[in-house]
Amino acid sequence: MKANGKSVNEILTNLPEERVVPFNKLHKVIMDNLPEGFEAAISYGSLGYVVPHTIYPAGYHCKPIEPLPFG
Repeated sequence: MKANGKSVNEILTNLPEERVVPFNKLHKVIMDNLPEGFEAAISYGSLGYVVPHTIYPAGYHCKPIEPLPFG
């Protein structure tokens, strides 16, 4: 599903009504279990979870400017 927003908060608030509860439950479970320092971010045009440059400065090998996708 293509994200509707330019930030994690915008995506979470712009979900279709029938997806708000299950999507937010899933997001909370993921966030509660991500390794320390990992974060939610816009990744590939959607909500994703990444290893930020603060932890992995080399970034994604194909596009070093982007954080490393985690998933």
